[in-house]
Amino acid sequence: MTSVPAAVLWDMDGTLVDTEPAWIAAEGELVKVHGRGHWGKEDGLLLVGQALPRVAEILQERGEVRLSIAEILEYIISRVEAALKESVPWLPGAYEILTELAQAGIPCALVTMSYRRLANQVVPHAPNGAFKAVVTGDEVEAGKPDPEPYVRAAQALGLDPAACVAVEDSLPGVASAEASGARVLAV
Repeated sequence: MTSVPAAVLWDMDGTLVDTEPAWIAAEGELVKVHGRGHWGKEDGLLLVGQALPRVAEILQERGEVRLSIAEILEYIISRVEAALKESVPWLPGAYEILTELAQAGIPCALVTMSYRRLANQVVPHAPNGAFKAVVTGDEVEAGKPDPEPYVRAAQALGLDPAACVAVEDSLPGVASAEASGARVLAV
């Protein structure tokens, strides 16, 4: 017999929406203009799932970007936000499964290290009422791989993380969800 989770806790970037090309392009542009000149896809993939202040630190270190953390974050976030304003690139099947979960009465939470202004570009395009809670990277003390984001999402739903399933695509995200006690589906 299969049990139904009390809730599904979703990562956003790379799990529900295909924003990673926009992130990598923004990082590449940043490094070209303000750093060592070259930042490829493989460099960008190293940053997937990291808390954004850590992403900025890595861009300073590896990309030799000579801007402050705040300036780096504004640069890349504004470019990803502009891309999301043009269209929300749902990954295949993501919108449909959110719809099915909402119809089945299984609550969902969005748990992303992207900042609130990026989540605000995605959530309105989700199926009506799909997300009962949203936890973003600028609203937590410790980002992924720390368990705090997933613990806070479960608490916002009034649940124990152990009663939830988390869906993730990155190593930091999987580590965060596992540490929270949630069952994890890595895609």
